[in-house]
Amino acid sequence: MQMTELQFKLIKENLRLLTSKPCFYKEKLTGIDIESIQSQEDFEKLPFTWKGDLREAYPLGLQAVPDEEIVRIHSSSGTTGTPIIIPYTQKDVDDWAKMFARCYEMAGITALDRIHITPGYGLWTAGIGFQLGAELLGAMAVPMGPGNTDKQLRMMRDLQSTVLCATSSYALLLAEEIAKRDMTDKIYLKKGVIGSERWGAKMRKRIADELGVKLYDIYGLTEVYGPGIAMSCDCECGMHYWDDYVYFEIVDPKTGENVPDGEIGELVVTTLRKQGAPLIRYRTHDLTRFIPGSCPCGSKYPRIDTLIGRTDDMVKVKGVNIFPSQIEDMLKGVKEASSEYQFMLDHMNGKDVCTLFVEVNKGVELKEAAKVIQKEFKEKIGITTNVKPVAIGDLPRSEKKSTRIFDNRY
Repeated sequence: MQMTELQFKLIKENLRLLTSKPCFYKEKLTGIDIESIQSQEDFEKLPFTWKGDLREAYPLGLQAVPDEEIVRIHSSSGTTGTPIIIPYTQKDVDDWAKMFARCYEMAGITALDRIHITPGYGLWTAGIGFQLGAELLGAMAVPMGPGNTDKQLRMMRDLQSTVLCATSSYALLLAEEIAKRDMTDKIYLKKGVIGSERWGAKMRKRIADELGVKLYDIYGLTEVYGPGIAMSCDCECGMHYWDDYVYFEIVDPKTGENVPDGEIGELVVTTLRKQGAPLIRYRTHDLTRFIPGSCPCGSKYPRIDTLIGRTDDMVKVKGVNIFPSQIEDMLKGVKEASSEYQFMLDHMNGKDVCTLFVEVNKGVELKEAAKVIQKEFKEKIGITTNVKPVAIGDLPRSEKKSTRIFDNRY
């Protein structure tokens, strides 16, 4: 993707500022002549920023402005290792709200909507991000947070919520509960804004059908504001990202070289206007691609594809690289299978053993389903796996992100 003049100007200003005062990037970019960066190609020679860099900067080593300018901190949602702490100025918070309001507008959500927010609040960016955007838009925010499904459904019904904001896992849980309690005709939902984890076509269809809503993908990460830096539109052909606030690159995960537009690679993000903790060439581990050309919706903002997975989601089994997206695509073509699965890897008697637990549709004969799924897995993914069909609802549901691949070999 070609860098615009405005993006280059903002990046250059940011680099000058960051190397002129004591902060994380002054040290990281030591020895680099900022004034020698005269083009996109020069910029692409700068070193990447890694998650490890951000952890080493704990607690506030990323802070690039004086203490009196920081109004809030957030932290990554990961549960392992040293947390990543991101400080925000008031301008950062305001800019984030503007981007989030754009996301809602991209989905046709207006001030007349009632936005039911189930992602978590606190150090995690999700809940408060959804709320900031709703308030700037002028819509009614219903700040539920996760959990307490009985109360969720009561508020959804009594307050006549029209938009559901959730992870795909929790949206599915709520959809199943609404159907189970025969509440479908008592719910007023029209749209769902879903983020935080990738989800397959089969899961998307189940949520949309059971809730009777139009679904939209939202993208973001704590290190770069939070959710709200990209959003799908009615055309469902990728996510538009706000290129006046963030600069995107897609690189080969192994070489770090930029790949041609349209090819899949790892998303790298540079912030253009962030003050509290700017990021230069941050490797997200998210796998996607640029979608060339203009979108039928008419938006001027460029697009990336919906995420196909993460570089750190991949597992290698018997020489074969496996991503969750491959399993989801395989299940999409199996009419007996539902959307939910868990893929278990164990090492027994000197060899790797794979087991796929998968929910199958009602009325399906389990043994026959297992044979069909095993055959499809072998043909589409290239290895043999033990298939254990289970009834719909038997696999655990999550209020946050669902774990689908469990590697117990090490």
